Amino acid sequence: MPERTLGAREGASGLLLDATGVRRTLTRLAHEIVERNGGTADLVLVGIQRRGVAIAHRLANVIASFEEERPPVGALDITLHRDDLTARGLLTQTRPTDIPNVEARNVVLVDDVLYTGRTVRAALDALNDYGRPRLVRLAVLVDRGHRELPIRADFVGKNAPTAPGDDVQVRITEEDGTDAVIVLGGSAR
Repeated sequence: MPERTLGAREGASGLLLDATGVRRTLTRLAHEIVERNGGTADLVLVGIQRRGVAIAHRLANVIASFEEERPPVGALDITLHRDDLTARGLLTQTRPTDIPNVEARNVVLVDDVLYTGRTVRAALDALNDYGRPRLVRLAVLVDRGHRELPIRADFVGKNAPTAPGDDVQVRITEEDGTDAVIVLGGSAR
């Protein structure tokens, strides 16, 4: 049975972005980031592990294609800064952190999905361990709403109205072998 396109109603299931949509969205985001930054001077992209890292690298490559300069890209693991670490237990798998110099630079945190805001809060805490950026902005491929903290994205690829029980799955070639964003309704899982 083919996946249907996501409708405007909450709780809908289906394909939100296909591979072409992901590519176009990342291209638009890259242009918005450079425009808002006034070029690539002092720009650093930091992806939140896992899919945020692949997205940050892609954004940097797109930026390099039209700016002739590729901003540095970092990878940030937030595991030890999560507010649910006790519930998850100490066996939670950490991933590598590799951060370029962020001191007095313009950092764009990059993630796949913005939901409650708790991941971003943890990322801000973790980023402080590596220096004091001039400013920090947030870029996400999908904003699905339902914030629990006062956090908003500066750059949003796609707004997706969802129900709290829905599952937004971002698939990235580097991690999953394909590019797509799929929303599964709570009853469709």
